[in-house]
Order: sequence, then C-alpha cells, then structure tokens
Amino acid sequence: MKSILIVTFSFFVLVSCGKSQKSSSPSPEEISAPKKVNVKKSTSNVVVDADGVANIVITSSDAMKFDVRKITVKSGQKVKLTLQHTGKLDKRIMGHNVVILQKGVKLSDFAREAAPSKDNDYIPVGTTDVIAHTKMIGGGETTTIEFTAPAAGTYDFICSFPSHYAMMKGKFIVE
Repeated sequence: MKSILIVTFSFFVLVSCGKSQKSSSPSPEEISAPKKVNVKKSTSNVVVDADGVANIVITSSDAMKFDVRKITVKSGQKVKLTLQHTGKLDKRIMGHNVVILQKGVKLSDFAREAAPSKDNDYIPVGTTDVIAHTKMIGGGETTTIEFTAPAAGTYDFICSFPSHYAMMKGKFIVE
C-alpha cells in the first residue's frame, strides 16, 4: 500500500512538472543581445583652446588620488593647470598640490626635502628641482597656475604634502 502511494505521488509530481507554465524567466525570443554603443573616449585630459593654451584639470580627493596620471603637452606651449580638491578635509590634514619636477629628480629625495617646508606649501625654499607648482589646497578648494612647458622629455609630477608622493604622482610628457 505504501509503495502504491509513493508511486502515485511520484507520478503526479513528474506529470505536474511537465505542464506548461508561464515562467518569470524571459523566453529566448524576449532576450536580445546587448546593443553596442560606440563611445569615443578622450585619449587626452588636455584641452587646447583657440589661443593654443593647454588647459588641464586635475582632481584630487581625501582618498589621496589624482584622477590624472599622464599629461601630454608641446614644448614651449603655454599651460594652464587647475587643481580641484573635491574632498572635505582641511589642507592642514589632507592638503594637495601639484609639483612638476625637473628631469632626473628622485621623488623620495625631493619629498624628504619638502616635508619640513610647511610654511612654503611643502616646496623647499630656493629649490631648483621644480618647474612649476600650485599652492597647497584643502577640501572644496581650487587653484590654477600658468607656465610655459619646458623642453621635450618626460617629467614627474607629485603632491608634495608629506607622504602623499607615493600615491599621488604621474608623468608630465612634453613632445
């Protein structure tokens, strides 16, 4: 008797599983391939205006990051570099600047010299290692500098706030 009940129950389970039921999963006809969207990504973060000035915007945050790691300009070109600090922390705690160093300057050596230069935005007084630099800014602040690009070559840029150079750095390439 038990075996008849088990067989009967199993039969009903199998039959009921075979019934056509509306599924919440889409049918193959309802599934379409994702549409390809051609998005042209900018290969440069430099916008050259009608006067030939290379305009660059670098964003930083409380997470100790620059959103730009590579900048390419032409030798002798006028450069307008803007640094925006999108964080909230004061410059005494999480200050940022952009310092473009001469070729061959060792980042760790420059950072060690810059660390005690708090009163000069962490730029060593009298240094010849710097091509250009912004002032030190805190959260919500923006600063802009203008300078002429040096001779062709690859230069480093960093944030000179103590210990930031290890994460906040990039290449300034002059063609």
